[in-house]
Amino acid sequence: MGNREDLLVGAKRCLYEKGYSRTTARDIAAASGVSLSAIGYHYGTKEALLNAALYQALEEWGDDLADILNAEAGPDATPADRFEAAWEGVIASFAANRPLWAIQFELIAHIDQLPELRRTFSEAGRQARLGLAELFGSLGLAGDGERVALGSFYQALLSGVVAQWLVDPEGAPSGHDLLGAVRTVAAIVGPGARPDPEVSPEKS
Repeated sequence: MGNREDLLVGAKRCLYEKGYSRTTARDIAAASGVSLSAIGYHYGTKEALLNAALYQALEEWGDDLADILNAEAGPDATPADRFEAAWEGVIASFAANRPLWAIQFELIAHIDQLPELRRTFSEAGRQARLGLAELFGSLGLAGDGERVALGSFYQALLSGVVAQWLVDPEGAPSGHDLLGAVRTVAAIVGPGARPDPEVSPEKS
């Protein structure tokens, strides 16, 4: 590897060990085994390097997740089986990637002061929505708008489950719990659901 790749590896190591805000340029240089000046030469700023490292770490997690999902459910699995198995695999991956998720929640608290990071997060988020829809299954949806909406739902579900797991791993929902909850929501709002008396035609 050259200095550019070494810096990226070192920056990822620092992110996992120290987090975003506590990582200094000297930390990255030491972890990478290169000079401080190499950061400016290859990436311009420490922040640009950390953003690139975070983006790569998220891409690697996505690749690992795809492998997990492909292996979790057999060819005869029903959509419900695949949903539950997929989320069991996702939740199991949290332990190995705990620092990655903690960093993201750390950064959200400071996003207004980090415009470059906001752009990185926004772009990554748009790609993540389509990626999650593909990973978890989009049921043959043809339109990008439908896939983005479904991916946004999966992203919201993922963020919420991660937040609960970071605070209380034992109390966080399992894949089985999530499947049951989705079925309950579908029964409440789906076709044939009992109308909400506050919005029923008789009350409007």
